[in-house]
Amino acid sequence: MSTPPLSSPSCCPLCGGPNQCAIAAGRPPESCWCMAQRIAPAALAAVPEAQRGQVCICPSCGAISADAQQPFADPPGPAPI
Repeated sequence: MSTPPLSSPSCCPLCGGPNQCAIAAGRPPESCWCMAQRIAPAALAAVPEAQRGQVCICPSCGAISADAQQPFADPPGPAPI
């Protein structure tokens, strides 16, 4: 698999949509959506290596699934004997 070309700083490298990055929009880093939301480790790992640290992902791609947010919400039942 080849690495996709470096995308625009305002586009998500995973889906190609707008990443809503404050820095890319010229705003202070602390005003970015990513400063107030946990980002799924799997989403960060999916960013092509050549684009890591260069382009931000979007809130949709970075969202942590409900299952991942509450890993112990439904504990497994007792093991069968």
